[in-house]
Amino acid sequence: MSVTFTPAKIYRTSSSSNDGENDNLEKKNSVSNVETKLYHKRWFILFLFSFYSGTNAFQWIEYSIISNIITRFYNVSVTTTDWLSMVYMIGYIPLIFPVTWLLDRKGLRVIALLGSTLNALGAIVKIPSAEPHLFWVTMLGQTICSIAQVFILGMPSKIAATWFGPREVSTACSIAVFGNQIGVAVGFLLPPRIVPDVDDVAEIAVNLRYLFIGTAALTSALALLVIVFFKAKPDVPPSQAQAHFLENIRSESYLDSIKQLIFSAPSLLLIISYGVNTGSFYAISTLLNQEILDQYPDKIVDAGQIGLTMVLAGVAGSVICGIWLDRTRLYKKTTVVIYLFTLLLMGLYTGTLNLGYLWVVYLSIAALGYDMLYSKNLGLTYVNETKRSYNSRFTMTGYLPIGFEFAAEITFPVSEGSSSGLLNASAQIFGILFTISMGKLIPASSVLAGNIFLCGALLIGLMMTVTIKGRLKRLEANGGLPIQSCLTRL
Repeated sequence: MSVTFTPAKIYRTSSSSNDGENDNLEKKNSVSNVETKLYHKRWFILFLFSFYSGTNAFQWIEYSIISNIITRFYNVSVTTTDWLSMVYMIGYIPLIFPVTWLLDRKGLRVIALLGSTLNALGAIVKIPSAEPHLFWVTMLGQTICSIAQVFILGMPSKIAATWFGPREVSTACSIAVFGNQIGVAVGFLLPPRIVPDVDDVAEIAVNLRYLFIGTAALTSALALLVIVFFKAKPDVPPSQAQAHFLENIRSESYLDSIKQLIFSAPSLLLIISYGVNTGSFYAISTLLNQEILDQYPDKIVDAGQIGLTMVLAGVAGSVICGIWLDRTRLYKKTTVVIYLFTLLLMGLYTGTLNLGYLWVVYLSIAALGYDMLYSKNLGLTYVNETKRSYNSRFTMTGYLPIGFEFAAEITFPVSEGSSSGLLNASAQIFGILFTISMGKLIPASSVLAGNIFLCGALLIGLMMTVTIKGRLKRLEANGGLPIQSCLTRL
């Protein structure tokens, strides 16, 4: 098989940008003559977002991984402690629509300012809550952080589309999501080490305060950087598709864009399937401490390390896979295989959890995390393969979290904020349903029953994934970027 293409013309401009860059590129696409330009500052914007997104994800999981300590310290029920995680999910649902509208109409800077500032404020509120009678204060701080999350989760694809060229948007989006994943990983690792499981309540209070103060200092510094340096958009758009979007954004009705997403069959299947997969990840992350300690009492540090293993196993190749997708546009076969392996590996984790060997749990959760984290934001991607067929062996190395990018492709010219907002809303809904259901199944029956429940949900999600069909509309708007010649070797 061979693939041929004619590369787009690239013109080097002699003018300097506002950032003082002399090597920026201005491109003229053969489909339209709109000028485009890439700025070095895009990478600073991307990594700044990744960092403060990671601190928000850290605060989501910091209580769950030491839930037995939190439950005892505040003298509350396990279900009440679970709500410190679930508040992130339930707060997202009613707020996503106004926040998405604000993102589309006011741009990235306003959303970044609100997200980073609320994230820091929530962390600061938690500092005095390290007292046994102040659970309501820690819940207040966590609620503020959950509101900040609404201003964060929908931004990766928007940042990628606003600042990055068509050959790098998937890579940029994967890096943006990478920061959130690293935050979850650190959230699994640090709290059990900073707040060890001891009987002395006073010692727990001191250690919790250390945890809260450190988090508040970091989030406050990042919020200040956002206030000073974060810019809404480049002076010149990076792609033809982004130029088209900017020309038409004011004429687009937000309600109409939501209707397009909901009443399009491929989009609706994508939203539901994404929710099932990501909701499963949320439920496993929230209840991991309970599942591990149920089988391996007093192994709270291992519970955190197992969670860390799950996340890092999925992070390792995400950027590489982002580059791969930018070069190949290979979607559906990869997605179906990944979803299938997620189901199989969830079954492996379910079957090996009670064998009594922690090293087996480490291996099975690593394999599960490898697939599940790539599927988490993969969004069950596809491509119309009636015109070409490729070898899908690359799927065995994993995939990156690009659900936002896929949604942006099939729903173009609907704003990336609207599509990713609905994806995340679906994830929060399923996350709440799965966490509550498993939270009731585990004490009423067993951990095994709860995990079998998730396997059934993933099976349904897999069947829905197989039925998705459609076109990559944003790719078409960019002139149908050619498949790279590396495919000729497949």
